Amino acid sequence: MNKRHNQILELLTKNKKIEVTTLSEMLKVSQVTIRKDLAYLEECGLLIREHGYARLNNSDDMNIRLAYHYKQKLEVAKKAAELIHDGETLMIESGSCCALLALEIAKTKKDVTLITNSAFIADYVRKYFQIKIILLGGEYQHESQVMVGPMMSKCAATFFVDKLFIGTDGFSITTGFTGNDYMRCEAVKDMAKQANQVIIVTESDKFHQTGMANLISLDQVSSVYTDSGIPQEIEEYFNEKKIKIEKV
Repeated sequence: MNKRHNQILELLTKNKKIEVTTLSEMLKVSQVTIRKDLAYLEECGLLIREHGYARLNNSDDMNIRLAYHYKQKLEVAKKAAELIHDGETLMIESGSCCALLALEIAKTKKDVTLITNSAFIADYVRKYFQIKIILLGGEYQHESQVMVGPMMSKCAATFFVDKLFIGTDGFSITTGFTGNDYMRCEAVKDMAKQANQVIIVTESDKFHQTGMANLISLDQVSSVYTDSGIPQEIEEYFNEKKIKIEKV
């Protein structure tokens, strides 16, 4: 994807549906060019074209979430991957930053074991044979490709790791870390019981959003990896709570 493709996806993420003429005016290119862009993005499964406008595919689709703020997420993932040592076993939950982190680990580390409840992540890194993947069982959520529920909890309980990496759908000083799906939030809580450290990996845009359910207690989080767009008041709040901040 090129820069304009990413701009289209970001505009659609914010506006849900945009007319072709509006996109043409906003991006200062012809409607013919925009239609070619939309055709390409539709082939990638990222949006749906309808008469005169485009709208996003299901917003819970991992391919869409990966495309949004891709550059920031990749930089965050690369920074977080520096924490991982060859031969380590770790847990990683679902999410676009987590998927990019898993891929970076697969590309740069050796003999690492990834324990995950994300079928998307397991498939995303399956071509890299220098890592081992353990996929936790459970109830399968079709759009997000995540395993949740009591069976997932029982599977996770059989492992103990030093690090668990998770994403977040939102954060505020009032609500703490939040998610948009209750069952996935419960899965995070279950996995966190099995880890010495819980590490958040997210682009700073999530610090301007709030999810519908509590994700994890603040006192369980050891560090946050994000980009430089994190609001100053939130960074100061994390410092007060002794949560380490790593910015790219």
